[in-house]
Amino acid sequence: MNVQVVCCNHQTADLTVREQLAFASPDMLERAYQELRIRFPRSEHVVVSTCNRVELYTAQEDPADAPTHFQLAEFFADFHQLPLESLLNQLLEFQGSEAVQHLFEVASSIDSMVLGESQIVNQIKSAFDAAIKTDANGPLTSALFQRALAVSGRVRTETRLSEGKVSIASVAVGEFGKSIFDRFDDKTVLVVGAGEMATETLVYLQGEGVREILVCNRNLERAQRVASQFSGQAKAWEHLSHCLAVADVIVCTTGAERPVITAEMMRQVRRQSGPRPLFILDLGAPRDVEPAVGNLDDGIFLYDIDDLEATCDRNRKKRVQEIDRARVIIAEETAKFMQDVYHKATGPIVKRLREHWEEISRQELEILFRKLPELDDRERLAIEKSIYRIVNKLLHPPLETLREEARSGPPHGMIDVIKRLFRLRD
Repeated sequence: MNVQVVCCNHQTADLTVREQLAFASPDMLERAYQELRIRFPRSEHVVVSTCNRVELYTAQEDPADAPTHFQLAEFFADFHQLPLESLLNQLLEFQGSEAVQHLFEVASSIDSMVLGESQIVNQIKSAFDAAIKTDANGPLTSALFQRALAVSGRVRTETRLSEGKVSIASVAVGEFGKSIFDRFDDKTVLVVGAGEMATETLVYLQGEGVREILVCNRNLERAQRVASQFSGQAKAWEHLSHCLAVADVIVCTTGAERPVITAEMMRQVRRQSGPRPLFILDLGAPRDVEPAVGNLDDGIFLYDIDDLEATCDRNRKKRVQEIDRARVIIAEETAKFMQDVYHKATGPIVKRLREHWEEISRQELEILFRKLPELDDRERLAIEKSIYRIVNKLLHPPLETLREEARSGPPHGMIDVIKRLFRLRD
């Protein structure tokens, strides 16, 4: 068995590249899986695509069937219509145990921007479910992702990583928003965008007491769907300027290709609203708000993903001990998973070897019993048991050696030797 992953996340590539490689809709993801099946028919696939990462996991029974780094980069380039040369150095690749460990770290939020966030577990589950629905996964990726979710649960219960602020929304509002406002229950919140990040941010803000919520999105139906979850008001896109003028907190999560809030737009808005405090949180990838907006007047406090990542890095350093505990668990679980994989790789040869010897034993017993027809059932049973004990004792040394070899990797050499020694055919 072989496992590999190509990654493009917040640690390996900038926001623009991640945005270009994202699979933004279920239809797009389904088309991607169809293309992957055509290109790599002997592989299983699971795609994890979030605001912070795009990762493609593949697994094969035979390592020779694994696609190369170039072939995977070519898939991304062709599917998203991007220059291949620009992607080759942007996609980080892991193989074997490193790929397994990487997934376990992602599922346990060790690799997340916000350490200990629970959202990533749901994203991993959703990615796995999507692969199942499109028949892109298989027994190897199923075992891998089910174990990843179990490892995540163990890290969550055996460490303190999930204590405190463990979501992008909670860190952003808690660290930045509370340095501007003492309370939120009297503030008007405008969310520009209607995706997963918008919903998560509203959940946290409503927990802080926010009652007045506006949701503005290019697709009014999506805005209405999000607003209804929080007893808010949906606003058509053409009313964005008015919404900006009445808001105290603005959260942008559109993921548009270029800023939707410009400095000129905000300059006109501030003429209406005056220089009162305004907290703007830009969670877009790439930016939804022009950086110049933060310099219009002293009342505007603009924070973006870069500010958030710096804060998360500081929080991460404070919890080094918990990270170390989580890494010990992940290393242990990775070793266990790989041993299970290697052990399963020996299953077919063990089965064939036993069947081969048992067939020889059966044939010899039949010859013996024909020569000794006077044996009764009890005597025959005693002879059969003796023969099977001899077979098991003779098989024990090679099979035990095979198991020992499988602890450190696929024992291909040992399997070939056993095939030749006992003349087992494929």
